[in-house]
Amino acid sequence: MATTKDVNGPLGSVEAADAERAIRRAILLYCKGIDTCDADTVMEAFHADATTDYGVVQGKASDFAKAATSKLREYAIATKHFPSDSLVTFTSATCAEVETQIIAWHRCSNERGEYLENFAGRYWDSFECRDGDWRISHRRLTHDWDILHTVEPAFPAGRYHPSPRK
Repeated sequence: MATTKDVNGPLGSVEAADAERAIRRAILLYCKGIDTCDADTVMEAFHADATTDYGVVQGKASDFAKAATSKLREYAIATKHFPSDSLVTFTSATCAEVETQIIAWHRCSNERGEYLENFAGRYWDSFECRDGDWRISHRRLTHDWDILHTVEPAFPAGRYHPSPRK
């Protein structure tokens, strides 16, 4: 069902819309930070005391941001994270549970050549609004599927400007 109460929870329509925009921005900042290997931008999505659970890696979001961006910088030529629309459920005026489907592409290279890692999963985020600032307080990632493709570049090197990375 999708009544106004279901959609907005305890928030008014304007407050719920503003909160959803802030939540969406946090999710997009996370993706931008991961794709540019910028731990500071990743952390703009999280409260300073946030935690993460990525299966084998659990702990502080700040530790994850540093480790993940460092690792991606080492082994991936480029990455691209595509978040879907998010299903936001406001549990109070300052808390929301958010499910976002994610597809990630990692273009990588090793001694055998270039390959793409494709990953599909879901972010299960607990968001909190503190001092008017909606950010993730806890994130859990679950896995739906993955696949690896051997690839050859479609365009000659230098045809386009590369996207920036840290």
